[in-house]
Amino acid sequence: MLPQKQAEEAIVSNFSETDHEGNKEESSTREVEENQALFSVKNALWHGGSVWDAWFSCASNQVAQVLLTLPYSFSQLGMLSGILLQIFYGILGSWTAYLISVLYMEYRSRKEKENVSFKNHVIQWFEVLDGLLGPYWKAVGLAFNCTFLLFGSVIQLIACASNIYYINDHLDKRTWTYIFGACCATTVFIPSFHNYRIWSFLGLFMTTYTAWYLAIAAIAHGQVGDVQHSAPRKLVLYFTGATNILYTFGGHAVTVEIMHAMWKPQKFKYIYLFATLYVFTLTIPSATAVYWAFGDKLLNHSNAFSLLPKNGWRDTAVILMLIHQFITFGFACTPLYFVWEKVIGMHDTKSICLRALARLPVVIPIWFLAIIFPFFGPINSAVGALLVSFTVYIIPSMAHMLTYRKASARQNAAEKPPFFLPSWTAMYVINTFVVVWVFVVGFGFGGWASMTNFVQQVDSFGLFAKCYQCHPPPPVTAANATAPHH
Repeated sequence: MLPQKQAEEAIVSNFSETDHEGNKEESSTREVEENQALFSVKNALWHGGSVWDAWFSCASNQVAQVLLTLPYSFSQLGMLSGILLQIFYGILGSWTAYLISVLYMEYRSRKEKENVSFKNHVIQWFEVLDGLLGPYWKAVGLAFNCTFLLFGSVIQLIACASNIYYINDHLDKRTWTYIFGACCATTVFIPSFHNYRIWSFLGLFMTTYTAWYLAIAAIAHGQVGDVQHSAPRKLVLYFTGATNILYTFGGHAVTVEIMHAMWKPQKFKYIYLFATLYVFTLTIPSATAVYWAFGDKLLNHSNAFSLLPKNGWRDTAVILMLIHQFITFGFACTPLYFVWEKVIGMHDTKSICLRALARLPVVIPIWFLAIIFPFFGPINSAVGALLVSFTVYIIPSMAHMLTYRKASARQNAAEKPPFFLPSWTAMYVINTFVVVWVFVVGFGFGGWASMTNFVQQVDSFGLFAKCYQCHPPPPVTAANATAPHH
């Protein structure tokens, strides 16, 4: 017990230091917490800041309800395009996540030279842009990031209602959205990404189970009669599916917050790539197997659960995904909570209850939007084309080029080019390719296709749809109750 007592005294001592010593104090506190993590159950389950915690957070946050919509995307794209685009956008997403980590370290190193302390302050992406490029970039980053996270949270809420309906269809999806909106509102009590250790671990287990359930169940089910794999058939469908995959591997709008929760954020650089490689083992087999089994039927079933037979394995997968979507809702909402706290001056408040109360107004518009637009698959594509394309692909690439446009900035850079690409010119070439490709293909063609598809859903089902893509059973009559089954 003596080492733990000494560690606790060191932590208390560190927090009593003056602001002038803020950076040393923060570093020392983190090292003590890291060394003593095994001595406390609370630390083991609650306080996560290691490389593994960051990996679990990235891998867990990258795929949630997207697992269930990727087979739908394959029915729009075709098997070959679906697999190739996953690999392509996975690599592209890992690259821009690397750029974000480099810019974070650059911003932090500059601020620490000015003796700025971040003891009670969580650095966010828009603050990095502000510190490196000025207020206009801050405004653009804040607008895109917050809107993306807002609709990302909406998608999780819609997904909860969509999934639970396959276990209990006595209530319509809109009613389930009301219920899960109240449940997800409890995420206001989770202070920061530093406290997601156990949730990230469980979340990754849940997506792993669900992905392999989808693959095995589809193979066991076999191909449906007269199965057809006619994709790609229409440009609108093709680019809608492509932007859904762009969205799948563009889930790093919370990269800065995850890095800031680490004890040693400089170790983050390649974590997102390793997380993506693991995610490939989940997304490619599951989407391929479900599309192989059901083919074009997926065009009218954006949620893969709707086509698989109801049994205990499927119900388990549904329940695990519900829990995971609650976790992912918290991941998407927490940066919004931070922004709101900073706006109303509550970010430094230590009381969890006061902060939770202050955060509640963030949940209400999310809840309302999920009720207005309950379109599961189409919203993924629209968000991918209009928001993800800028938030996690175009803006980081342009910000990196502008930050290091001067020779002095490159010479004094906190992070030099990676070992596999030791040339600033090569980095500029890759960044330019990312900007042009995503703007033309992702935002341009993808935006046109996804919005066309989205408008079609609104025209077909209307706003405030009570039960989107629900097929209630026909009423039981004496005639069909005794009819033989074929």
